[in-house]
Amino acid sequence: MNTYGNLQKIYDGKRTYAITPHIRGGFVTPDTLEKIAKVARKYNGVLKITSGQRILITNLQQEDLEDIWKELNMEPAVKSQNSVKNVEICPAGFCKRSKYNTIGMGTKLSKKYQWMEMPCRTKIGVAGCRNACGSIYAKDIGIIADKNGIMVVAGGSAGYNPRIADIIEKDLNEKEALLLVDCIFDYYKEKAEEGEKLSFFIDRIGIDKFRDDVVDIFKK
Repeated sequence: MNTYGNLQKIYDGKRTYAITPHIRGGFVTPDTLEKIAKVARKYNGVLKITSGQRILITNLQQEDLEDIWKELNMEPAVKSQNSVKNVEICPAGFCKRSKYNTIGMGTKLSKKYQWMEMPCRTKIGVAGCRNACGSIYAKDIGIIADKNGIMVVAGGSAGYNPRIADIIEKDLNEKEALLLVDCIFDYYKEKAEEGEKLSFFIDRIGIDKFRDDVVDIFKK
């Protein structure tokens, strides 16, 4: 059984592990929070709120991981390296700055793309205004609502190779924005090399060609 545990630290020869249950868009019920806390307490875990809107449980023993997953009865946030790792969603429908309630769009994207295999690890971000909470411009694909419609960006990256995402199209409605995301992913999966992050792929072929090809597919 794959216990989806990541080695964290080795102290005096003793290894500790961490797991990250999937929490869609960072929205979690009190019951789920209580369950996570109960399991963490039982196995001497330490809880960490991650930048990906999830809860990491660390300081765990490898031999306990299988039982911990059974007691949590939750899916792991990441099942394979080269896949859609998460969809980050801002609290649009609950925020006074929101120009459009993008929570539904983020949920649709999460249900469709979470864990889907990609040429490289991929993150999606969804925000209800131009503040772009959740570092949307650093995501592989982002959706940002504005007063005149929805904008789709692509090619963002953080870490060792930071890159601000490029605007692909703007002033879209919800249906159009979701369709454009589909077109971007289809093009990326067909044309990119194995292990090639979307930002690297865009830089290799050029943003103008990428945008033109994707928009051409979108408008057909």
